[in-house]
Amino acid sequence: MAISDEDIQKVREASDLVAIMGETGPVKQRGRDFWLCCPFHNEKTPSCKIDPALQLWHCFGCGEGGDVFAFIMKSQDLSFPEAVRYLAERAHIDIADDQAKRGPGMGQGAKARLRAVCAEAAEFFHMQLMRSKSPQAGAARAYLSQRGLGGDIPKTWMLGFAPGQGALVRHLASKGFQSNEMIQANVAVVGSDGRVRDRFFNRVMFPIKDEQGQCIAFGGRVIGKGEPKYLNSQETPLFHKGRMLYALDKAKAAMASTGVAVVSEGYTDVIAMHEAGIRNAVATLGTALTRTHIRVLSRHARNRIVYLFDGDAAGQRAADRALQFIDSSMTPEAGAARIDLFAVTLPDNLDPAEFIDAHGGQELQALIDQAKPLLEYGIDRRLGNWDLSRAEGRSGAVADALSVLAPIKDSLLAKDYARQIASRARADEKDVLERLAALKPPRVFDAEAPAADDRADHGVPAPPVRRRLPQSEMNRRRFERQLLALCAARTDLALVHADALASVQWHDPACVAVSASMLDTLADDPAASPAAIVGAASMAEPRAAGFLTRGVPESAVPEDLAAFLVEELSIGDAEEAVAAMRAQMSAPATMSPEDYELLFEAVAAMQRELTARKRAHAESAASSR
Repeated sequence: MAISDEDIQKVREASDLVAIMGETGPVKQRGRDFWLCCPFHNEKTPSCKIDPALQLWHCFGCGEGGDVFAFIMKSQDLSFPEAVRYLAERAHIDIADDQAKRGPGMGQGAKARLRAVCAEAAEFFHMQLMRSKSPQAGAARAYLSQRGLGGDIPKTWMLGFAPGQGALVRHLASKGFQSNEMIQANVAVVGSDGRVRDRFFNRVMFPIKDEQGQCIAFGGRVIGKGEPKYLNSQETPLFHKGRMLYALDKAKAAMASTGVAVVSEGYTDVIAMHEAGIRNAVATLGTALTRTHIRVLSRHARNRIVYLFDGDAAGQRAADRALQFIDSSMTPEAGAARIDLFAVTLPDNLDPAEFIDAHGGQELQALIDQAKPLLEYGIDRRLGNWDLSRAEGRSGAVADALSVLAPIKDSLLAKDYARQIASRARADEKDVLERLAALKPPRVFDAEAPAADDRADHGVPAPPVRRRLPQSEMNRRRFERQLLALCAARTDLALVHADALASVQWHDPACVAVSASMLDTLADDPAASPAAIVGAASMAEPRAAGFLTRGVPESAVPEDLAAFLVEELSIGDAEEAVAAMRAQMSAPATMSPEDYELLFEAVAAMQRELTARKRAHAESAASSR
């Protein structure tokens, strides 16, 4: 059995949307509503509105919206039941379902069980590091001390040691966890002999936590010699490398206060930076930075994301890969959606931990503060690869540096940088601008999804071509969504016009599901709140919250607007019915003379009635202006 409607409503009423969303950034009140910068896209001017009376939110920038459960589902990457339980725990509300009767922890869902496995494994690894008297655990402590990670750091960061030899599997089994749960959490594997074994052994362990600070995976560094040197958890239902960032749970507060995120590529580097006072640092987890990472970081760091590259060859390869993120989102034309990516390379082939050890945290912070915009950084790298004292070198340098600008070649920013390239390479400015204009934008490859041109090669159908709808149809669908949004905000109007909601011939497929959900919810509970209406509709149609939470113009009288929209849609449906009957009359040979005469009279009568309705509707609309 799912969570009961009574428990869902109890949790909803106990969850203050303004307070919960306010934890992501400053909230300002304007009139009865509250506004903040949207947590789901990068913006500097608040466009996200919270209606405290309706307990609904909507961002006019990206179109997201919904109730408190929708916000938690999106911000915390949770399913609906998980979001309800998350808020229930926050509000200290006990909820129950059938699974809860099976035993401790069994009612929390499969993902919760995997989180419990990871949490228990983290405790086990930590105790092994701190208390085990084995030589291997001693070697792990010695390694951490040599890297400057001794003292309170293992406790602060919950560092551990994995002894292997089945010790973790036996420990987890004693706590009531099943083998399949250990395997799903990727802390255990099935050996060649069919037995379940520890995945990690003889490694220093770094727990990987999600944004809320719950352990979801692990990274392990081998002690002594061995390959691979670093071993991360594989993809699990909880852990997605292309989305997760090490230490985001600890860094997000500093990111919000400074407006800056610092990204590196190592656990020990991040720990060293935090301990040196650079607490807005995170690391990728065995992958290059992805566009999803950037979207996650931009929710917390409003001003800039600084990519910190090691000075060695691997770091420089990572720097070259980072240039793939140059696109229109980095230009002034992007407006509120602009993402400011910066980059800096550490000198002397050092990584961040080594740099801090040699020069201190303040020196590293100074380098971060001096980071260059990714565009400038990329151009400098390309120009630096050529001998500008030679004509051949200058020509090659111009072509190489201009290629960095190809993704944004039509922007004013690209033209400005092109002029700088011309100056530095002592080239003719007009010639360089012409070469910029002639560039072909590169194919954009997103590592998180197959390229469109590759779909056919893998048997994946290409998405349908989206054609622009006629203006009349766009208006019709706008009226449909506006009526449903009004009825969601004013459930009394939804009840008044319930018959109309049931009879409208909806053109927008999303509105079909939303209207049905709305009528079902009101049939079960005529006093349902707007948040409950929107929540239920969002479960039936994922796009529902986006238009149900937009609200209606403040200047409009809700009752008059509802009546106008109902009549507008009804007239549209009547016009379509008349058109269909006229189409049937265009083939008289298919019917008897008597049937044709009856159809003709029906069309004539409907047309007269329709003309009168349209005249009255137009007069009513004019008088209400």
